[in-house]
Amino acid sequence: MLDLLKKCRLCPRNCGVDRSKGQHGFCGAGASIRVGRAALHMWEEPCISGENGSGTVFFSYCTLQCVYCQNTQISQGHAGKEITIDRLAEIFLELQSQGANNINLVTPTHYLPQILTAIDIAKKNGLNLPIVYNTSGYEKVEMIQMLDGYIDIYLPDFKYYSADAAKRYSNAPDYIETAKQALETMVRQIGKPQFDDSGIMQKGVIVRHLILPGRYDESKKLLAYLHKQYGDDIYISLMNQYTPFAQAEHYPELNCKIPQKIYDQIIDYAVELGIENGFVQEEGTAEESFIPNFDGQGV
Repeated sequence: MLDLLKKCRLCPRNCGVDRSKGQHGFCGAGASIRVGRAALHMWEEPCISGENGSGTVFFSYCTLQCVYCQNTQISQGHAGKEITIDRLAEIFLELQSQGANNINLVTPTHYLPQILTAIDIAKKNGLNLPIVYNTSGYEKVEMIQMLDGYIDIYLPDFKYYSADAAKRYSNAPDYIETAKQALETMVRQIGKPQFDDSGIMQKGVIVRHLILPGRYDESKKLLAYLHKQYGDDIYISLMNQYTPFAQAEHYPELNCKIPQKIYDQIIDYAVELGIENGFVQEEGTAEESFIPNFDGQGV
C-alpha cells in the first residue's frame, strides 16, 4: 500500500511526485507522517464528541490549502511531529484507553496508505472504536472506495457551490463536481446514520458547510442540493465560525465575520427546505479560542 507514495495521486491534484524519495507535491507532505495534536476533542458535533470527547488526530499539511484556513499552523506544515506508522497505531489505542467515542482522522487524505496500515495494526491490538474520516471533501472516488471497511463515519466539508470561489480561495476549480462524486460514494458506502443508546454516531455521513462572507446565496443553493439529493440519509452541520485568518487580509471580501442575522436567515431557509437532520452553532464560536493548540499533545 505504501507504494502509492511513489507516484502520489492520492488526491485530485494528481501531482505524481515520489514522496518515498523525499519529493513534495502540492500538499507539502513527504513520506513520514506528521501530526500536530492527538487528544480528546469536545467541540465536534454532539453525536461525535458527546461527553467523553472525540479522539482526534490532527495531521499536518493539506491537499486544499484554503486562503482563509484557521489551522495554518498544521495545514501548511509549520507545526507537528514526525512519527512512525507503529506510533500512530499506539496513539489510536491510547485515545481509546482515554475513553474516546471514536478515532477522528482530521485532514488525512495525503497519509492514507500509512493510516490504513496503522488501523490494521491497532485493530489487531484491540482497537474497536468507530473511525471518523474528517476531510475537506476534496477527494477522489477511488480513494474513498479504498476506505470501504475501514471508515465508519464520514465528516466531509462541502466548502463551495461556485467554481469561481473554489478557484479563488482554494485553487481548485473542480472542487464542486469532485466533492459531489466523493460524497455520493461516501453515502452509498456507509448507508443510513446509526447511533448507540447514548446518541453517539456509529455509522453515517455528516456534511459540514462553513458559511463564507458574501457567499450566502451559494450556501442556500448548496443546502437545497444536499437536501434534494440525500434527504435524511445525511446530517448537515451548518457552521458560522468563519474567522478571518491566514491570507484573508489579502482578500477584502473575506476580511469580516458572518453577521448573526445572516446566519439565522440561512438556518430559517434550511428549515423551510424541510431539513431536520442537522446541527447549528451558537453565537460566539468565531473566536481564536476555539482553535486547538497544535503543540504536539499526545503525539
